[in-house]
Amino acid sequence: MDHKRKQLLSLLAQLVAPTKAPADAGVAIIGVAGRYPLADDVGELWANLASGRDCIREVPAERWDADAFHDASGRQGCYSKWGGFIDDVDKFDPMFWQISPADAAAMDPQERLFLETAAAVLDDAGCPAAKLAAAGPVGVFVGAMNSNYEWMGGEADARGVETEAHSNYWSLANRVSYVFDFRGPSMAVDTACSAASTAIHLACESIRRNECVAAIAGGVNLILHPMHMRTLARRGMISRGPKLQAFGAGADGFVDGEGVGAVLLKPLAAAVADGDRILAVIRGTAINAGGKTGGYTVPSSSAQAEVIRAALARAEVGAETINYVEAHGTGTPLGDPIEIAGLVAALGPSRVAGGHVAVGSVKSNVGHLESAAGIVGLTKVLLQLRHAQLAPSLHAAALNPKLGLDATSFAIQQRLEPWPKLELSGPEGAPHSSPRRAIVSSFGGGGANACLVVEEYCGPAQEREQAALAAPQLLVLSAKSEYSLRANAGALARYLSRS
Repeated sequence: MDHKRKQLLSLLAQLVAPTKAPADAGVAIIGVAGRYPLADDVGELWANLASGRDCIREVPAERWDADAFHDASGRQGCYSKWGGFIDDVDKFDPMFWQISPADAAAMDPQERLFLETAAAVLDDAGCPAAKLAAAGPVGVFVGAMNSNYEWMGGEADARGVETEAHSNYWSLANRVSYVFDFRGPSMAVDTACSAASTAIHLACESIRRNECVAAIAGGVNLILHPMHMRTLARRGMISRGPKLQAFGAGADGFVDGEGVGAVLLKPLAAAVADGDRILAVIRGTAINAGGKTGGYTVPSSSAQAEVIRAALARAEVGAETINYVEAHGTGTPLGDPIEIAGLVAALGPSRVAGGHVAVGSVKSNVGHLESAAGIVGLTKVLLQLRHAQLAPSLHAAALNPKLGLDATSFAIQQRLEPWPKLELSGPEGAPHSSPRRAIVSSFGGGGANACLVVEEYCGPAQEREQAALAAPQLLVLSAKSEYSLRANAGALARYLSRS
């Protein structure tokens, strides 16, 4: 009886134990698209990042009169009038999407922008929606946290102007699923500033559980009403100036920003088999909460370290193989040192074999995009992998003295430099090159943390793409009007000029 009991216990242990992921169990990123401050696409975003361009500006006049709402003291208005804004958020062609103009006007611009971005990411992947949907269920996951359009609708009604303007987070995802006939999980995610990264985590989990054969995941954030910034100012969260000084000595809070972005995800094995262009591989993801801390908005370095360790364990890679961190890096005097402490605890203070770990924050370029912060951070990593370069993190020439970097191997990335591969020792001591590998950290208000482990792809699909690029290509463009055709041709020309 004891022998049979042991056999039964052993069988049960095997059933509940986590299985070791095969080498091709990662999630491939096969498309990326987005619009960010002073960047209508990700190519322009890279040009801004590589040149060290600060994309913060005053509130555009078409949003509201910044001077009328500005009060340096913060008592009668908002002490900030700067942010990272994207252009033409009110522009939308409803007939192209077979949406009535009245329905389009009622839709939150965030919904319209994410729909356009979903279409753009399919184009970037060279994957028609109908072909993708025919392969099986396709999921849609989007991070969101602000509903300014609802405020605008309520304000208009209070002035006697009837409007159907509304903000429904669920419709951000469901609109995409409806338009493209996607039948996988469709959901909006609100974990505050970690929303986009959490959406990507959930998309990867859904793919691993075979709930969907592919997924669009990302986030969106717009600043449409002055009360948005005024509320942040009343909480003392945003900077009094136009610079987001992530990890800098003068950091006094973040500068708010806007953006929309998405990636198209597939199982790595399927992407290789289908001959997809693979931009990178998500090896592991994790989410957690900070629990009880010294205050509701005070982050926990131990929880941040735990979520990084969990993502690395899921990825089955060692901390010594990470040599870039796209940090949350909001530019707060308290949050930045806490984040560095979490990184040191998770990755180790010294790295004799792997050299230093570069740390950067795209927020120093574009502002804190709140629910879209995770997707712009991931997009920066994808662009750095594409160009094998590390872009500078701005406004940190003089470091926050509380970071305590001197005793560590972490360094804030200050200039455009090649992204080196790590030379590591193998099992028998023989050196070998590790793929470029990074983590993307996202931390939401109240302690909702997320981490992504991302690495470059080196494999047969990459070799096929390089061979294809060496041969002449025929490109066919179409549009419903001459104006649109010329616009498409111009966009293609700009893309090719940057490639």
